Amino acid sequence: MTVSREELLIAAIADLIAAPNPHPVRHAAVGAASPIPAHAVMLARHRGLDVRLSLLQQRVGNPFTEGARELFDLAGQGRIDLFFLGGAQIDGQANINLVGTGTPAGSSARLPGNFGSAFMAFTVPRVILFREEHSPRVLVPKVDYVSAPGVSAAGVYRRGSPQALVTGRCVFAFDAVRARFTLASLHPGETRESIRENTGFDYDEPTHVPETRGPSEDDRAALAGPIRAALEDTYPQFCARVFGARAA
Repeated sequence: MTVSREELLIAAIADLIAAPNPHPVRHAAVGAASPIPAHAVMLARHRGLDVRLSLLQQRVGNPFTEGARELFDLAGQGRIDLFFLGGAQIDGQANINLVGTGTPAGSSARLPGNFGSAFMAFTVPRVILFREEHSPRVLVPKVDYVSAPGVSAAGVYRRGSPQALVTGRCVFAFDAVRARFTLASLHPGETRESIRENTGFDYDEPTHVPETRGPSEDDRAALAGPIRAALEDTYPQFCARVFGARAA
């Protein structure tokens, strides 16, 4: 059976979560409308990583009894190790834009707004950027507005930086010291040329770029079985679309 794009992205993010890093992931939080990151955390846990998942929009047993305020309190106290951020625009320095496009920002298209993106970017040690659309419209040379910066000037306190950017076409690793992305893997069917053609910012490209590792059969069985059972109340439409109708 063919691996879906959603399953591929879940597996790719799960690999990043478990990758060696100075900041081990013990507690990951997922914001609203993020089924792929949530499934990735659960898959990483299925593979053996001792990680707790907190869902901001969980329908049953929501751990955040005070909503986003409690999420921000935990992050400020250093009790969240990983968070996921995206943007209508993402540039080559890992800046994201959630306000709007055009000059001034929002004059062309108005977006929901920053919410807590800047706070989370500074207080959470590990951030994975995620955006399924991979096009020059999204991956731009310079964002029209910085909702959350990828890097900060010397002397500005922040606990970490973006670890990677996962898109519907590839995975980019991010080097905070150089403030630059490197092409880390290609999703099946993509080439170096297709990534370059659809990316508006410049990035580094090693001699060998592997194909993104997909889920194993055990991964897929877990995603369609116990992980689906754990997350279906929160993401019913996603689970039905990706894993099919529930067996009677």
